[in-house]
Amino acid sequence: MAPAKNDIIEIEITGTTHDGSGVGRLGGLVIFIPACAQGDTVRAQLIHMKKNLAYARLIEVLKPSPSRIGLDCPVFYRCGGCAFRHIAYDKELEIKQQRVADALQKIGGLEIVPEKILACEETLGYRNKAQYPVALSNGEIQIGFYARASHRIVGDDACLLQPRCFEQALGAFRQWIGQSGVSIYNEADGTGLLRHIYLRLAQATGELMACAVVNGDSIPQSEPLVRLLKSRCPQLKSVVLNVNTRSTNAILGPRCELLWGAERITDILCGLKIELSPLSFYQVNRPQAERLYGLAAEFADLNGNLPHSNLPHSTLPHGGLLLDLYCGAGTIGLSMAGQAAKVIGVEAVADAVEDARRNARINGIKNAEFLCADATDAACRLLAQGLRPDVVVIDPPRSGCSAQTISAITQMSPARVVYVSCDPATLARDLALFGQSGYRCARVKPVDMFPRTAHVETVVLMTRVKD
Repeated sequence: MAPAKNDIIEIEITGTTHDGSGVGRLGGLVIFIPACAQGDTVRAQLIHMKKNLAYARLIEVLKPSPSRIGLDCPVFYRCGGCAFRHIAYDKELEIKQQRVADALQKIGGLEIVPEKILACEETLGYRNKAQYPVALSNGEIQIGFYARASHRIVGDDACLLQPRCFEQALGAFRQWIGQSGVSIYNEADGTGLLRHIYLRLAQATGELMACAVVNGDSIPQSEPLVRLLKSRCPQLKSVVLNVNTRSTNAILGPRCELLWGAERITDILCGLKIELSPLSFYQVNRPQAERLYGLAAEFADLNGNLPHSNLPHSTLPHGGLLLDLYCGAGTIGLSMAGQAAKVIGVEAVADAVEDARRNARINGIKNAEFLCADATDAACRLLAQGLRPDVVVIDPPRSGCSAQTISAITQMSPARVVYVSCDPATLARDLALFGQSGYRCARVKPVDMFPRTAHVETVVLMTRVKD
């Protein structure tokens, strides 16, 4: 008899997906079971059936895989943050490495074999930013992270990926919520005030920023909130109100108001002072970001054998012209400015561009300029102006680059393109487009920026195929 919904089955797990689910087969049926490891034998309940595949709920591990490890998080099975807390870290790295290789081959049609993934030296407490949704559930305040594929909050003040000071700050917010009577945002009808708690840490200096994201212009009893945060968080540098009155899944709104302290916190990245506002994009794993940027600089090789740079009506010295698209707060371009003759950064978010310009000033970097523009529009405009960069660095969002952006980049004919990607699928798609325009992949190296989660970064070097 064919298996049916709600049946209890015993099955051997023969594979693991990129998000930590186990894969097994029962006859011709492929079954996906979360929180399983390749080599497990498990008992599970079928909960969703399709023609040739099914999804099941883990009931019991009957025979553990050699790569399965004991859980160190009490909410792992319910929280959607981590994917691999049940699997040894070396096995997690293998899964991520294979994910990149599979995407390149199956989506991009590329034969290149990725280099060995760059492991992270610290898998606990490495994050410098967290955004905690706040909700009411059966009359109780819930602060934590969303369960997988839902907006149901799993409460967890002591997340193992976050630094200890975040737990202390959440304790202050919880006490303030109880004392102030602040209303809690309701996604269903758009009522209520407090939407998210947003915390950011400058890991090199220890400076902490605490931000309340609200559906309104003010909060009740802001001064008691500041006092509570200061009493619990000695390294507190900034308390900010972020206004988000839109009906949207975007966490942060466009406007910030300083409640106490400094408008920015200061971190050190690749030897540079980086000032961070609430809206600044910044890598959430600072030590691993330094290694990633070092790899990107190695691929760019601005001090290597580059053709002579040119800007319209300008002559540049040795070092080459670097175009940094999707530059955020300018961190990648600024980290390479000492090797470049000139850096031009492009970013669509105005606040991020101001951060980039500010970071250039405070570090005495005079050979970098930043443009506020959409990457596609800017690339096309710079191409029309005759810009011919020696190296282009791109670090796009998860959706990757548009075909128009890729076309403009390849028409500029840079000697090298360095692509920093947070999504292997869109990376592979884009690399195929670059290949159609005369660029080949010379090096591909995955980087584990987010241990224990499903995410993986990849740095790719593309070189122009000579005519």
